[in-house]
Amino acid sequence: MRVDNGFRPAKSRGQNFLVDPNIPEKIVRLAGFCGSDGVLEVGPGIGALTTVLCRAAGHVTAVEIDERLIPVLREAIGGSANVDIVRGDILKLDIARLLVERMPGLDHHVCSNLPYNITTPALTEFIDAGVFKTITVMIQKEVAERICALPGTPEYGAFTIYANYHTEPEILFIVPPECFRPRPSVYSAVVRMKTREKQSLAQNEEVTFFKVVRAAFGQRRKTLVNALCAVFGNTLRKDELADAVHACGFDGRVRGEVLGVEDFAKLSQIISKLEKL
Repeated sequence: MRVDNGFRPAKSRGQNFLVDPNIPEKIVRLAGFCGSDGVLEVGPGIGALTTVLCRAAGHVTAVEIDERLIPVLREAIGGSANVDIVRGDILKLDIARLLVERMPGLDHHVCSNLPYNITTPALTEFIDAGVFKTITVMIQKEVAERICALPGTPEYGAFTIYANYHTEPEILFIVPPECFRPRPSVYSAVVRMKTREKQSLAQNEEVTFFKVVRAAFGQRRKTLVNALCAVFGNTLRKDELADAVHACGFDGRVRGEVLGVEDFAKLSQIISKLEKL
């Protein structure tokens, strides 16, 4: 199906282009960008979001992997002087260096209609880069629900904990399939993730935190104590791990899927101290 200038979207790259002009306007309005903001856009496609971003932000760096889209994108942005187009794969670029080179002195944000096929790895790269104040992305609705899931729900998992440890995520609004060409088979959602200014754990405790989380969700149907034994069994006894879980207010039958971020943080601090003894 042709979208613009005879361009045909590639399914292998998850290309679904926004064609409803109201959606980019709403995204940028809710994001609240200003002249001191530098915005990284990944997968700008035919420029529906890019053209709105360049009117609101101080500078926009648009990273597009598909060279066929570069002329279409250049035509869409016209003579806008505050937009850079970079051809590349965001999963292979040094994001921090890119921002320093392209948008020095500005507050850095992400605002993108992310291709579905790179959603999780791209979000991980954005968070791990540690340079963004906010990450506002349109992604598959079920992924958005997983990021914002509550403990004890089927959607709740290790990626939920990871995202909520580093950011404060919220779903801004839902976008139906008819807003895209070609139409995807699923609904999308716009999520804003505000980066937490300070983490609650020390570096060594943070390492333990993510080991605990991986243990809890890697063997989801096991009790938390048994799941922890599989990871920490070489250094800690089962009764020590059971006592640590109990110290967090849970009994030995609890599963990790009901613990919140703060529960995991408290448990990780206890386990870190036990490993040092």
